[in-house]
Amino acid sequence: MNLARKQKRFIIPLNSMSDVAFLLLIFIMLVSLINYRREVKIEYPEAETAKKTSAEKNLEIWVDREGALYLDGLPSELSAIQNGIIDTYQTAPDTRIHIIADRDTPFEYVNRVLELLQMLQYRVVSFVVKN
Repeated sequence: MNLARKQKRFIIPLNSMSDVAFLLLIFIMLVSLINYRREVKIEYPEAETAKKTSAEKNLEIWVDREGALYLDGLPSELSAIQNGIIDTYQTAPDTRIHIIADRDTPFEYVNRVLELLQMLQYRVVSFVVKN
């Protein structure tokens, strides 16, 4: 009796591959929409004329109404902001510093930051306002 062995064939189901590709596409789209920029909720002052700067290579210093300081959205003290400016200048000297203050912030709080920048002789500074 001669029995022929049947060859086992492995078949990969391809109809579920489109589902996997679709889920990967959705995942990539959602991850790319995440905004990693931290912001402090403030009311921007208004200006008659404004100049747009590039969104690249910016160091943001936020000042709220109570005088609390934030460096790129993270609460910081003045000494930490000084260290952050020095580190940024050493790695990328053409980095622009944006000072973002609430409309109702007393000028003395903004002046502390300006005095620090003056002491460090940092000259590439912008005030962020609302058009």
